[in-house]
Amino acid sequence: MTSPAPASSRRAIFLDVDGTYAHHGIVPEAHADAVRAARAAGHLVLLCTGRPVSLLTDRIIAAGFDGYVAGAGAYAVVDGEVLLDTRFPGDLSARALRVLADAGALFLLEGPHATHAHPATVDAMATHLPQRGEEGAGRRDLTAAITRTEDLAGVSFGKITTFHAEVPVGAIADAIGPEVAVIPSSIPDLGPGAGEIFLAHVHKAVGVAAVVERLGLAREHVIAFGDGLNDVEMLEYAGIGVAIEGGDDAALAVADRTAAGPRQSGLAKAFAELGLL
Repeated sequence: MTSPAPASSRRAIFLDVDGTYAHHGIVPEAHADAVRAARAAGHLVLLCTGRPVSLLTDRIIAAGFDGYVAGAGAYAVVDGEVLLDTRFPGDLSARALRVLADAGALFLLEGPHATHAHPATVDAMATHLPQRGEEGAGRRDLTAAITRTEDLAGVSFGKITTFHAEVPVGAIADAIGPEVAVIPSSIPDLGPGAGEIFLAHVHKAVGVAAVVERLGLAREHVIAFGDGLNDVEMLEYAGIGVAIEGGDDAALAVADRTAAGPRQSGLAKAFAELGLL
């Protein structure tokens, strides 16, 4: 870790990735510069994302971070020390796979060290991705990081992302059981079965709290940035919660302030306004 700032001013900064730190996997250089400057000033900067670590591509992590809360709170690591690694238990995993198959779903099984999908799922994803420009490059990075796996029965995972199904993703979660919760995808062209299915007791604030406890910080020393429905608990937990303009209404409702999105390099301005640089 970097040398700490005085205890009274040191902050732990948690950044959602998609729609906050990056746009379709592409990080504005001003955002990367802000992360480097905040760490040089003695603050801790961590990514706090729905993505597993296995899908944090080189483009996303290039600035350097003190740790990650990944899988929407299922996994937390600081300075190489793993604090949380929560997976679906075996019986629930098997039930989830049966329900997904019955629903005709295309899906990813996301673990911290690898994300697995049937080859047909990866091929379907690649077909619908942009092929040119930075947006296409960022999304191709994502598919390249997925492990093609014919037999998913033995895969250990902490979260499921679905891209298509014959029924709504909420119905899939209901069929799996009360042990899981769901957030529908905000991208309409992915179909009614698109969304994230995760253990019901897991959310980003669980991972943030584990990091804060390990570092011996107080909640008022936490600054969190996010734009989505899965950021709500994190923004509520933080001493200062910053929602991204144009983000989910629920995130905006619980935030203390707002910042512009990654296409406007909004985090750079917000870091400066908050005295983090």
